Amino acid sequence: MAVSGLVVALLVGGCSASEKDKKPPAVPGEVSALASTSVSVHVMWRADSDVATFEVYEGARKVRDVSEGRHMVDVTDLAPGTAYSFSVRARDKAGNLSEASAAVPVTTLSAVKGERVPPSVPANLRGQGEGPTTATLTWDAATDDVGVTAYDVHQGGIRVHSVAGDKTTAVLTGLRPGTDYSFTVTARDAADNSSAESNAVTMVTAQGVKDARSTAPIDLRTVTRKASDGTYVDLTWTPPDVGRPVGSYEVHLDGNFLTTVMWGVDPPVGQAQYSLPLGDTPATGHRLKIRGKLPDGTWGDFSAEVVLAPPAP
Repeated sequence: MAVSGLVVALLVGGCSASEKDKKPPAVPGEVSALASTSVSVHVMWRADSDVATFEVYEGARKVRDVSEGRHMVDVTDLAPGTAYSFSVRARDKAGNLSEASAAVPVTTLSAVKGERVPPSVPANLRGQGEGPTTATLTWDAATDDVGVTAYDVHQGGIRVHSVAGDKTTAVLTGLRPGTDYSFTVTARDAADNSSAESNAVTMVTAQGVKDARSTAPIDLRTVTRKASDGTYVDLTWTPPDVGRPVGSYEVHLDGNFLTTVMWGVDPPVGQAQYSLPLGDTPATGHRLKIRGKLPDGTWGDFSAEVVLAPPAP
């Protein structure tokens, strides 16, 4: 039997993981709102579960949709010197929407007319790894003729974090163990003028004893069984230890992507279990492996491959 026949049976005849997922994703946590200019607010949050999009609200009004893997957004076209309140919701690939996070109040800065001079460049940027998934950056304060209102941290030309203008330290989380990183910092003022980038600081996150085991799921086991509505493969595995729960896994069969298994809330920590429906298609002899989506949005290593056995008589 060709592998493509089994794939069709799973995706058409069976019920995929996304179709069975009725649980909403976890509520985004650690929501913050930083007014770095008179007309914009920088909203950031943390999410432990895999989601498709985030929805950012100002009061009861949705103002932004943010794609998977990004945990920040600039809300623009606001009024100077005005109070706002922001919250964030998560939507998974099955369409389930989380409850809203706690609302965070913030007031935009007063308007600054005719301010066109950018701040000076932040100097002496240095970095320190704080374990396999966290790093701390520090720098010397920049100056501005009116005042520095925010510092932006960049990785590869993309802003990944922001802190208020009275801070000269940033803590970056959700990094990948044993990975090279390079960061720069820019300063901003209330008129949204940005300085040039600081010196770049490079570092490698730690790869301790636990992290050296790789990012692959561990001890994948399968049991094939018959049921009244067809054949199932019961999967069990130990999630990779990457500092935070893994809420999304890809299943590959004979080297080809098959389906995605997602947990909207409470991703498994000690042991994960999932029943993969095969319909009426035999599974004997096929090779199956899985991999998880890591906290930094990348896919981890594959598990060891398992050959599917026939159902017990």
